[in-house]
Amino acid sequence: MRDNHSNIEIEEAIRASMKITDVPAPELNQRLKEALYRQEAVLLQQPAVHVLSLWYLPMVLNLLTCSLLALLALITIENTYVSYFAAGICFYIGMAGILLTVAGVKRAKIKEDIAIRIEKRGVLV
Repeated sequence: MRDNHSNIEIEEAIRASMKITDVPAPELNQRLKEALYRQEAVLLQQPAVHVLSLWYLPMVLNLLTCSLLALLALITIENTYVSYFAAGICFYIGMAGILLTVAGVKRAKIKEDIAIRIEKRGVLV
């Protein structure tokens, strides 16, 4: 069996080591502060928010939808004239969507409003 009695010498050594407090040198402390301030200055110079503009998204979705409808009309409609007519209408609607989007963005100046703002981690505000 083991002896469960505590060893007084070991306890004294542990207590003595717990009482030791290491204080860093003032030069090391000063260098660490300078490095921290430099890093903080660099972080403050970086923009805190990345902006992803989405003003073109409705135009692209409209153009994609209309081109798929035009392709569907060309494939499924057997009459050549009617299929070209339907595809032309879809093409016209797609171009009109592009013009309306560009005119609406210029007129209303909503490029900044139609955007996703992504905050960067670790950047101080």
